[in-house]
Amino acid sequence: MSGRPDWPSVPVRLRPLAIGDVDAVHEWAQREDACRYQPWGPNTLEQTREFVRDAVHSWKSRPQHRFVYAVVADSRVVGTAELRLRGNDQGEIAYLVHPDYWGRGLATAAARQLLVAGFVGHSLHRIFATCDPRNNASRRVLEKIGMAYEGRMRETIRIRDGWRDSDLYAILCHEMTGGT
Repeated sequence: MSGRPDWPSVPVRLRPLAIGDVDAVHEWAQREDACRYQPWGPNTLEQTREFVRDAVHSWKSRPQHRFVYAVVADSRVVGTAELRLRGNDQGEIAYLVHPDYWGRGLATAAARQLLVAGFVGHSLHRIFATCDPRNNASRRVLEKIGMAYEGRMRETIRIRDGWRDSDLYAILCHEMTGGT
C-alpha cells in the first residue's frame, strides 16, 4: 500500500490509444455502470470501434487538438484519458476507468498526467473539466488533482434519464506549479 490513500497501488501510465485496444475499451464501454453519467453508451461493439478509430485518427490530425490515451495498469488497458486543446491556451480533460478498477486511484493518477501533458507539453494556462453533479467519484478526482469548483452549468447534456447539469472545475498553470 502506498503512503497516501489517493495514490494508486499500481503504477499508471498513459500511451496513445491504439486500434488494438478495441476489445479492452469495449469491456467497459458496453457496461451501464461505466456510462451512467455520460451521453453515450452502453456501446455496441461497432460504436466502440468507431470511438477507437476516431481517437486513433486524432493522433494524426494536423494541427492536433485531441489526445486520447489508454490508461495502462498491470500491463492492461483499464481506461481512457483525454486532453482537448480548446484555444486561448485552455484545455479540457476527461477520463474513464473500467468499473472493476474503481476506487484504486487510477483515474486520479491519469488525470494528474493529463495536467502535466497540458501545462508542460502544451504550455496551457488553464485546464478545465466537467462532471455530472451526481458523480461523486469524479468530483473527488477533480478535487484531488487541485481543480477548483467554478460553478454549475444547467442542463448541458441530454443523457438517458433526461437533461444533465454539469459541474465545472478548473486549475490554472501557476496553481499546479506553485508559481505566479
